Amino acid sequence: MTDPSYKGQILCFTQPLIGNYGVPSSTAKDQFNLLKHLESPSVQCIGIVVADVALEYSHWTAVESLQQWCQRSGVAAISGVDTRQLVSYLRSKGSSLAKISIGEEYDADQDEAFEDPGSINLVRQVTTRSPFHVRCPDQFNKGYHIAVLDCGAKENILRSLVERGASLTVFPYDYPIHTISKKFDGLFISNGPGDPTHCSQTVYNLKQTMAKNTELPIFGICLGHQLLALASGAQTVKLKYGNRAHNIPALDLVTKKCHITSQNHGYAVDASTLSSDWEPYFLNLNDLSNEGMRHKSKPIFSTQFHPEAKGGPLDTSFLFDQFFSHIDQYKAGGHSMPGNINESLIADILPSQRVY
Repeated sequence: MTDPSYKGQILCFTQPLIGNYGVPSSTAKDQFNLLKHLESPSVQCIGIVVADVALEYSHWTAVESLQQWCQRSGVAAISGVDTRQLVSYLRSKGSSLAKISIGEEYDADQDEAFEDPGSINLVRQVTTRSPFHVRCPDQFNKGYHIAVLDCGAKENILRSLVERGASLTVFPYDYPIHTISKKFDGLFISNGPGDPTHCSQTVYNLKQTMAKNTELPIFGICLGHQLLALASGAQTVKLKYGNRAHNIPALDLVTKKCHITSQNHGYAVDASTLSSDWEPYFLNLNDLSNEGMRHKSKPIFSTQFHPEAKGGPLDTSFLFDQFFSHIDQYKAGGHSMPGNINESLIADILPSQRVY
């Protein structure tokens, strides 16, 4: 519910009883000063639908019930719904516009007050308003400094980078990153909500970055994968009902190994539109949609699934190690210019968390 990729959506839970474990602290931090339990500071979805809700909860990390959390967050929630029937409908009809309302009668006039989330730029609502810096603690720091485009980055994505020894400077999604990309050891493009075509400025900036800094290691996940594809000249398509699960098989087209992946996306890259410089990297074995791509000669790759899943499988967490391997080669080749940027100064000037 706190994953920014769900911004503007109503979530239907298929598990019949929800809320057994309660809700953990929304402010607890880990050793990297990142949120310990949540993917963002607040609930991102606008509503939830459950068959039955647990009024009593039990877990050692819980501080409040699901009902209390939704009330405090202003999130509409409804229980007593036949979610099996609803899921069956969505499976046949595809993702649908919906609203949660009170009363038996349907009022068509009220629909005018509702906006289709697919028609607006949701990334603008979840990105940081200004740059912030996540400093890697000295005991973990390996001297990496990575630029992150925040399209709605999950805390665990930032954690996956920091725990491997990198300090991060996180920029708004539409920041002209091509103007300063040479001052960093690598560029990461995060996950996020909505239609990737709404982020035209980001696509332009990425296109300029790849043209001006041809050896820069780049890694994109989920929406970041789609934006990188658009910047390379490919196209994206809207899926009928998207892929949202923790157990989706994806085939590595290089090693021919199958990995179980966690996914949450309603759009996909059309692999048939990739230019000759790019090749598909992973393939969804359920619907045969594209799950990743990589450049044939540059250290640039991306995945549609989430290798950092929490909770979920960690089969593909090696992709973060692959990204850092590219960074090591980049730095060894003398391409990185860390002298142009004082990370300690950045840490003193910039805030240490996302600015809303």
